[in-house]
Amino acid sequence: MENTKDLTEHTSRAERKRRDSFGMFDGYDSCSEDTSSSSSSDESEEEVAPLPSSLPIIKNNGQVYTYPDGKSGMATCEMCGMVGVRDAFYSKTKRFCSVSCSRSYSSNSKKASILARLQGKPPTKKAKVLQKQPLVAKLAAYAQYQATLQNQAKTKAAVPVEGFSWGNYINSNSFTAAPVTCFKHAPMGTCWGDISEGVRVEVPNTDCSLPTKVFWIAGIVKLAGYNALLRYEGFENDSSLDFWCNVCGSDIHPVGWCATSGKPLVPPRTIQHKYTNWKAFLVKRLTGAKTLPPDFSQKVSESMQYPFKTSMRVEVVDKTHLCRTRVAVVESVIGGRLRLVYEESEDKTDDFWCHMYSPLIHHIGWSRSIGHRFKRSDITKKQDGHFDAPPHLFMKVKEVDAAGEWFKEGMKLEAIDPLNLSAICVATIRKVLADGYLMIGIDGSEAADGSDWFCYHATSPSIFPVGFCEINMIELTPPRGYTKLPFKWFDYLRETDSIAAPVKLFNKEVPNHGFHVGMKLEAVDLMEPRLVCVATVTRIIHRLLRIHFDGWEDEYDQWVDCESPDLYPVGWCQLTGYQLQPPAPQSSRDSQSSSSKQKKKAKSQQYKGHKKMTSLQLKEELLDGEEYSFLQGASDQESNGSASYYIKQEP
Repeated sequence: MENTKDLTEHTSRAERKRRDSFGMFDGYDSCSEDTSSSSSSDESEEEVAPLPSSLPIIKNNGQVYTYPDGKSGMATCEMCGMVGVRDAFYSKTKRFCSVSCSRSYSSNSKKASILARLQGKPPTKKAKVLQKQPLVAKLAAYAQYQATLQNQAKTKAAVPVEGFSWGNYINSNSFTAAPVTCFKHAPMGTCWGDISEGVRVEVPNTDCSLPTKVFWIAGIVKLAGYNALLRYEGFENDSSLDFWCNVCGSDIHPVGWCATSGKPLVPPRTIQHKYTNWKAFLVKRLTGAKTLPPDFSQKVSESMQYPFKTSMRVEVVDKTHLCRTRVAVVESVIGGRLRLVYEESEDKTDDFWCHMYSPLIHHIGWSRSIGHRFKRSDITKKQDGHFDAPPHLFMKVKEVDAAGEWFKEGMKLEAIDPLNLSAICVATIRKVLADGYLMIGIDGSEAADGSDWFCYHATSPSIFPVGFCEINMIELTPPRGYTKLPFKWFDYLRETDSIAAPVKLFNKEVPNHGFHVGMKLEAVDLMEPRLVCVATVTRIIHRLLRIHFDGWEDEYDQWVDCESPDLYPVGWCQLTGYQLQPPAPQSSRDSQSSSSKQKKKAKSQQYKGHKKMTSLQLKEELLDGEEYSFLQGASDQESNGSASYYIKQEP
């Protein structure tokens, strides 16, 4: 029992000693406890007030980096068995790594031997003494050793975008990006924490002449979505070597990772001369600072696991007839986005892209359960390997009470046109389905057979009560061919002998989403939903966002909900391996005006998102016949809040 107690005592002492040094490449400074300059020691012992944060606080410097025994300039501690740079060891004989080990060995050499054996590093009575090696020789020896290591971690390859860099784009224009926390459906969207400017991380040191990968500590200077502008520790106000990096990438680690993983910390070549004792410098700079959680990379990996798998069967909107759904099969999954191939497509070219949380996809049997139109497949038997996606994988809609006052066929409302997402149009409820679903038609644009009716849920943020556009100063698109302009709801309701859908039936919830006008993001162009583009938030009306595609005309803008799964943080494409579409080049911009009308006319009634286009004209809208008074709409600068859109006038 006594021996066990002694072993525990020495083990804890050894662990404390390890936790008292950084995992630095010791050739750059003296890590011995008795040879550091007094000024450096004073600096390292200076107290720094800890910062309150949910992120880990760096209170000490982790484990010391150890080297393989037998290499040039190395020594083994005869007390604890630790291997390290010989010059950093204690005493003239360099037999011990610290004063405490020297004293402990003298008092009980037997316990030292047992402990070393338990660690798998039997101590030697006489450490092999080698001549002191110059710094360059030590670096060369270490580099040669590192080059022989097997199974080194491979870095994740970023998706190249010819001529476009988010970092350069943001820096050169002083843009800001929407924070990751705005995108709950994106990786790390719900567990991003308070990663912010000032957080320290360990990253590869590119300012180094060594032929192998080494690391150094950097601080976050600016955040843009997943991307962070980093500056190596020690550069102070010098931004000459600042660089952008994806925080969720495989090359960014919390402080202490190098020590626990056996990786070297090497100061950048540009600032090697600034300090003689880098350990003391890091102790002073990092004590009380914030770093990433130790399980950050694990959380990133977990948040990028997607439940939808290839060969799963789903029901999805028929892009040629919006009023019905068809069976499609998941062909691929990238970052939660699904490439769905309609089941009858033999060459697999008839496809549709959407996010796994899109309201456009449902489990097999959904259409029948609510009374929605469904195109039966000519394929009577499932193909080998195909299986129905479990219902629990799909996004759930809020339950509604349709027992009392509810939507009725013929009621008027305002709705985002699914074939032209830049427009909010006069619309009519054409059919009331089960479970709160409604079939909506755009007035003046409907096909005779109703093939372009579109299914919205009653809680959808894409439908609005009569008068919504007017109070929020949004241009309302009147029915095509309607000549009595400016459009007035009161007159239109009287002329069509119809009533407005009751305001209280609409979804008025406004989440604290965090978006602001001018923020950059990556957004799906629902005109071509396979494309994810560089985009900007240009208007905010409560929970409704106006998304502009950088480099393109405003007519290609789209209205989307703040919680749309088709919006992503800056850096999402790089993280997931999806191809990002950069802003349109100048040549494309010049040709937009001349070609856009022809392109729009060529579009079919096929749901890609955009462009069943009518000419938008600025009009003066008035209220409907029912006595409603409206609260003042949110300005473009207002991003959050739970204020109602509208309120019914009390009698």
